[in-house]
Amino acid sequence: MYLKTEGIVLREVQYKDNDKLLTVLTKDFGKITVKAVGVKSGRSRLKAGCQLLAFSELTMIERQGRLTLTEINVRELFSELLNDLELFSLASYFAQVCDAVAQEEDLNAPMLSLLLNCLYALAKLKKPQLMVKAVFELRLMCITGFLPDLGGCVVCGNVDADRFNITQGMLQCHDCSTGGEIRLPMSRATLEAMRYIAFCDARQLFSFQLTEGALLQLGGITESYLSTRLERGFSTLDFYKSLQI
Repeated sequence: MYLKTEGIVLREVQYKDNDKLLTVLTKDFGKITVKAVGVKSGRSRLKAGCQLLAFSELTMIERQGRLTLTEINVRELFSELLNDLELFSLASYFAQVCDAVAQEEDLNAPMLSLLLNCLYALAKLKKPQLMVKAVFELRLMCITGFLPDLGGCVVCGNVDADRFNITQGMLQCHDCSTGGEIRLPMSRATLEAMRYIAFCDARQLFSFQLTEGALLQLGGITESYLSTRLERGFSTLDFYKSLQI
């Protein structure tokens, strides 16, 4: 049976001499594993679309529960990212996180849309890396079941709470505590940005502005929240951060 869908490559692994196993986040089937035969050969017509971050229309054949790529029509390679080590490492982090969060064959169109929007913002719109990273991290948590409580302090109800509880994903005031939590300071501008990212229309994700200081604060919160909720780190993030030194 032949299947057709759009998808972006999250991971590529060499298989045998000339083949690859691709992990692809797709529009119609969620995360899937596809075998690409002969793509290590320079003459392969499938080669261009079988690299990390390539967004393509894929045609596959399914035999005995396994998918093999038969045709690929590249839509976007994000060459601007491939040619810049810092941008590529950040984009690779996005892909690794999506690979970790997405479940096999569990349809998640918002995740695919978010990843594409963030790659486009880096490659085409030239948005600040800090902004795109923070948007990706927080919005991904929101669409995968970890929406933080941003209404107000969970203890006193103050809507202008100045601490974010990383452990429990909620707001608190400086003097309010529930015990045993990890809290990070947060300005009013940072709080408003978090509310915007969490609830805005997906087409307007990057239509906000923050000072560099507020972006740094926001990025610290979103990175800590994601790693705490997922209970793991990411090698691609470590490499990206090593380039900032």
